[in-house]
Amino acid sequence: MLDMKYLRKNITEVTQKLQNRGVAPENVRTLLTLDQERRETIQIVENLKADRNTTSEKIAYAKRNHEDASQIIAMMQKVSQEIKTLDARQLELNEQVQNLAAHFPNLAANDVPIGPDESSNIEQRVWEPADYQQRPQVLLKTPEWLKAHYDIGEQLGILDFERGAKVSGARFLYYVGDGARLERAIYNFMLDEHRKEGYTEMITPIVVNDSAMFGTGQYPKFQDDAYRVAGLEQTYIPTAEVPLTNYYSGETLPTADLPIKLTALSPSFRKEAGAAGKDTRGLIRLHQFNKVEMVKFTKPEQSYTELESMTANAENILQKLELPYHVIMLSTGDMGFSAAKTYDIEVWMPQQNLYREISSVSNTEDFQARRMHITYRDDDNKLQLVHTLNGSGLAVGRTVAAILENYQNEDGSVTIPQALRPYMGEQDKLVATSHH
Repeated sequence: MLDMKYLRKNITEVTQKLQNRGVAPENVRTLLTLDQERRETIQIVENLKADRNTTSEKIAYAKRNHEDASQIIAMMQKVSQEIKTLDARQLELNEQVQNLAAHFPNLAANDVPIGPDESSNIEQRVWEPADYQQRPQVLLKTPEWLKAHYDIGEQLGILDFERGAKVSGARFLYYVGDGARLERAIYNFMLDEHRKEGYTEMITPIVVNDSAMFGTGQYPKFQDDAYRVAGLEQTYIPTAEVPLTNYYSGETLPTADLPIKLTALSPSFRKEAGAAGKDTRGLIRLHQFNKVEMVKFTKPEQSYTELESMTANAENILQKLELPYHVIMLSTGDMGFSAAKTYDIEVWMPQQNLYREISSVSNTEDFQARRMHITYRDDDNKLQLVHTLNGSGLAVGRTVAAILENYQNEDGSVTIPQALRPYMGEQDKLVATSHH
């Protein structure tokens, strides 16, 4: 949620920044007009209530002195009626202001590239493992035996998309045998790494109420993409960011505890409503997938340093798995609704010959905290909003996909990355096994 006070004081700047994020200037004007009327109505009501109090005293005085107060009483009834009408209007205006403001995205940080879509994103850095140039897919330039992760998974008998579709529908799957072990190894490895970095591990609810979805900015705008619980105002989480960030909603955090760092593995549920025809095969765009999430609560002056360190925490996983990737800064047109600044980490997929997003790390500044009322006390003991950050550390299914493609061998087997072997009983390869 944007700070209305800031908006009123910096109309030109905020209108421009919102326009960079796709909000038409006339919508900003509408909001300001409604807000102006709301504030004027509050002022009028307050004055009328003060008059009414004074008049009540006059009536009481007249009655004590047995004077005729009928005229004053009639006037008073008129004032009371006016107050009632204005109170109703004020509630209506409050709701209109809230509803409109709830659809406005966060303002982008000043160093975020301005542009309509991903074409304006800026690459920050590229990382590849020491032995990468010696790997066959690089040496042989796309060899003909190089396969897509879903073909490898099906040939090894570790990913079953067909039965997933039979039982649940498209974009669901079964992980089988070593596939299930690999997925479990990956998320246990991620959680252990984050714990070393000072994150507290959590297991969260996977169903949240509507106010939690509003708090992180998924509602009201993205309700169509959510799996709702029929007949209840509840939703299956699209990411553990929702229950993790809402953990402290309505609370004042002890200043000495900041920054607070939380991590959780959870399933994530997404309808992918706008993704028809995109990535219909494989692990890239599923309706249900596992993800390890990182969330931080910080003082405002720490949040951008913490954004860099959270990005490094996600990169650390890819480096230890020796998967090539690059980091990009998203433009105003490509950023998520609540974000002020976002880095995407994209892993290299050799068969597709392109980078695919595997993590998104964002600083939302006080945008979510304002919706959730999460505060701390500053040095002057004044209540201030915390800054919240979130990032995937990483999307687990996409990590499986990246390992299958980057570690595949000519004989159809897949080498297991060194870092995961302790989690898989020191097994070093995935080979085809028969499953019935």
